[in-house]
Amino acid sequence: MELVLQQKQTLNLVMTTELRQAIELLQYSNYELHQFLQEKALENPLIELIEKNTDFSYEKKRSVGRSADDVPDPAEFVASDEQGMREKLIDQAKWLDMEQSEWNLLRYLILNLDENGYLPLSDAEIMEQLALNEMELKRGLQLLHQLEPAGVGARDLQECLLLQVERLYPEKALAKSVIENYLEQLADKKWQEITKALNISMTELKTAYTFIQTLNPRPCSNLSSSSVEYLHPDIIVEEDGEHFNIAFNDNYLPEIRFNNNYSNLITNKLPTYVQNQYKNYQWLKNSIEQRRTTILKIMHVILDRQLGFFRQGFTALQPLTLKDVASEINMHESTVSRATANKVIQTSKGSFDLRLLFSTKLNADSGSEASQTKVKLLLEELIKQEDKYKPLSDQKISDHFKEEKDITVSRRTVAKYREELNIPSSSRRKELKI
Repeated sequence: MELVLQQKQTLNLVMTTELRQAIELLQYSNYELHQFLQEKALENPLIELIEKNTDFSYEKKRSVGRSADDVPDPAEFVASDEQGMREKLIDQAKWLDMEQSEWNLLRYLILNLDENGYLPLSDAEIMEQLALNEMELKRGLQLLHQLEPAGVGARDLQECLLLQVERLYPEKALAKSVIENYLEQLADKKWQEITKALNISMTELKTAYTFIQTLNPRPCSNLSSSSVEYLHPDIIVEEDGEHFNIAFNDNYLPEIRFNNNYSNLITNKLPTYVQNQYKNYQWLKNSIEQRRTTILKIMHVILDRQLGFFRQGFTALQPLTLKDVASEINMHESTVSRATANKVIQTSKGSFDLRLLFSTKLNADSGSEASQTKVKLLLEELIKQEDKYKPLSDQKISDHFKEEKDITVSRRTVAKYREELNIPSSSRRKELKI
């Protein structure tokens, strides 16, 4: 064997820092891009950001349902000091007659409640963490269960409903018995089994069932402080007669300029540091323009393919995949995926995640296509209109789509869509008929 030193040329794809940053830049929302520019301006002294004098006029950017003549209420811009769920419960607890040790335990229990008012800790965990005996813990739970609303501090749904019945409706003995012993059968609509076990009529069970439905399974949901979440749309599609206009909602993004204070350093023989920073400045401007061009190309394809959606809403949504858009604008599918990620689009039908306009297709027997989103909407509407005493099974829904809508959907697909829409099975949707 002879050892030989050879030179060999090969081609390798190298992910440069600039390329990696360009890819990240493409998937930023406008808000994230604003934060990114601020960071770059701090890193690079050659970059100067000129903030635009944005006019937040209410006539142009009013919210849906507000007329142009409305005067904004200054109270809308005042920070709310509304108490959270736990603070409200602690305020209630201060009025109870108890010892300091009991107050410490009660406060601990309140602070450990989840957002619906349930106590996720077991007796053993609480006693171990606070070094309590069973009697002390029982007293603390009794104090917790005295707070409003009734049902707070329950460990599970059954205890929550029982606490409400025992405190507010002590006369409802039958409902209490059903909750205590047959709640699971009630959820599964096993009417005959319950009436036989309790030796009651179907009418009595119907009355108890109707009452149980009025109880609150999440007692503290109304106490939770729900702050308003504002969407920052990245793209705005406005209807102009028969046409639609696409606009970027980037008025608040600063303008990128070269810092003239360093212009005297731009010579033929640049220092290495200044040369690198100048390249970064040029790259940033080019990348932002490339990002804008790419998103506009994608939006024109989406507008052309989903014109029905912009006029009628999700019921007219057509099948469209990332691959379809990529092939139409001669780009890679991953580029389209990054460009549409984390983007919010504002339309006359509301503001949505841009990805909602992409939907896989289901083939119809006639050769036409239906989007997955459209099928889900049809499924939801069909179940709303069904006979509640004889709800449709997944197989019957599948048959209905094939016969009435000319759409082939398997039983398993119907079950999958139903679960995604949080719609129970036919046995659980069945109402009690007297």
